Amino acid sequence: MHQMATRRALTFSIAAVAVAGLLAVGAPATAAPPSAPATNADARSGATAGAASAGSRWSPQPQATSVGSGGAVSSVDAVASRIGLEVLRHGGNAADAAVATAAALGVTEPYSAGIGGGGYFVHFDAKTGEVATIDGRETAPAAMPTDAFIDPATGQPYRFTPELVSSGVSVGVPGTLATWEAALDRFGSKRLPKMLAPAIAVAAAGFTVDETFRSQTLDNKARFAAFPDTAKLFLPGGDAPVVGTTFRNPDLAKTLALIALRGTDAFYEGRLAREIADVVQNPRKDPASPLPAPPGTLTAADLAAYEVVEQAPTHVEYRGLDVYGMAPSSSGGTTVGESLNILENHDLSGETPEASAQSLHLFLEATARAFADRNAYVGDPAFVDVPTETLLSQDFADARDCTIDPSAASVRPVAPGALDAVGCATADAAEPTDTENVSTTHLSVVDKWGNAVAYTLTIEQTGGSAMTVPGRGFLLNNELTDFSTVYNEADPNRIEPGKRPRSSMSPTIVLDGDEVRYVLGSPGGATIITTVTQILLNRIDLGMTLPEAVAAPRASQRNAAVTPAEPEFIDAYGGALGAYGHSFTPSGDRFTSASQIGAAAAIEVAPDGTMTAAAEPVRRGGGTGLVVRPRR
Repeated sequence: MHQMATRRALTFSIAAVAVAGLLAVGAPATAAPPSAPATNADARSGATAGAASAGSRWSPQPQATSVGSGGAVSSVDAVASRIGLEVLRHGGNAADAAVATAAALGVTEPYSAGIGGGGYFVHFDAKTGEVATIDGRETAPAAMPTDAFIDPATGQPYRFTPELVSSGVSVGVPGTLATWEAALDRFGSKRLPKMLAPAIAVAAAGFTVDETFRSQTLDNKARFAAFPDTAKLFLPGGDAPVVGTTFRNPDLAKTLALIALRGTDAFYEGRLAREIADVVQNPRKDPASPLPAPPGTLTAADLAAYEVVEQAPTHVEYRGLDVYGMAPSSSGGTTVGESLNILENHDLSGETPEASAQSLHLFLEATARAFADRNAYVGDPAFVDVPTETLLSQDFADARDCTIDPSAASVRPVAPGALDAVGCATADAAEPTDTENVSTTHLSVVDKWGNAVAYTLTIEQTGGSAMTVPGRGFLLNNELTDFSTVYNEADPNRIEPGKRPRSSMSPTIVLDGDEVRYVLGSPGGATIITTVTQILLNRIDLGMTLPEAVAAPRASQRNAAVTPAEPEFIDAYGGALGAYGHSFTPSGDRFTSASQIGAAAAIEVAPDGTMTAAAEPVRRGGGTGLVVRPRR
């Protein structure tokens, strides 16, 4: 099941793996040697006291957009994008670069991704023209009861925060490493040890702390402090790492080196699997902390039994393009697809302020209906009869579109559509509570042969469950909070043992004939769906370039009476859309004061082969899009 790497009779030290990785994929062209460790650095983990030099090997500066040829990588992190680019430069394909980039993100973005989580991998094979997907979503333990989110002491549901989000009961069986193994086995040209080596080097040598890393740590300081192993790693001396210092994670380097040597069975079986299960069942909490941290039921047997699901993508046609996404257990592909099918009925334009307002009004109305249908019908298809074909049909979208008034906002929440709809018929269904969090990360890759990957990976909220596996250097996810809190037989996202909670992750590949045109995705919980839809609307319909489409202010209508929107969106469009009857509230997640929606990473390939790698210029500190051969 989990293919073992060839065992060698040698000591596979961190240093050996790091050197092998740098030799294999090459160091960044502008790199200088890593900064020397500060004299008072923690011997095991955390941030050093000395500032890293500006030219440190693992301290490249963000570069939001690059244009050129030969391959492209886009992610939220400069270090990770650089590593992916070097894989492409040295002959790796899109799948190879995606795995290496993802592994690096698990080091530099440990609060958003890592081997303690899961995700969705969408791949386009330029030779065969096939789009395929890997569902590496976390699963509920086999012994998880349907009332797992009910406090036995009170008989009432645990509060989402602080009880559920920082707990063993929220931890699902991780799928990230199994995803990497499956992706390389099916699509890659390199072996997993070689693709892990750069991440091991970064974990061992360290990377420069930026404002985003420090602020995310401070936002979670109370949660992290409740778990001594997490506090030791991320709160050295009781404070978040200081901007400009070097953060090292040798425990994670050792863990990744172990996996490089022994294969993914080193994670899913044996000692490490038992350690993960023990932490979930017996959270290592500071007795002085008021955090409840209820235990979970995950076992070593659950880890050994984990398998990814390889399945066909979702597909819709939009403006003559083929849009492929992730099928359930993700709701991303069906909900983005339905939204686009509704918008297909309208001529959209951004040529004038009035035309932009009309287009955005229709965008908000389309996503409201798509979310009503998502909530009513989408769950893990292994447990729920999901009407994927109907949700993606143009006939169903037309029936939903006929409930939209082109000149006035609907009274929301709107009802879901009837699956056997004739005309504008709707169905009755309760609106489940949306508890999906806004963290996660995304990467996009296109190689010189035209293969492409859109990969969204996560540990759920920023900092996941806040529980670090002792001595292993990685956080465990809290993905099971994506299930509905209260069990309801009519709810497709109800808790069931072995089930995958519904997700909004929306890795998307858009083809023009048999060639890649766009690759994109974003973090942001349920706002991922609206972010991906809005970027496509901006680029395809409203006349923006890809960098403009990514940078433009966002709103996220998810079938609510009031639409969360970035302040810049409200300033630009609030008045005009108010005339349609829309009302807005400044966006912001439940854990921080951040007002930004998403942090997209996208690539466009022009008909002449020119590649534009576009990441966020501002959101989440700014991302990095790189091409192999930049255009002069």
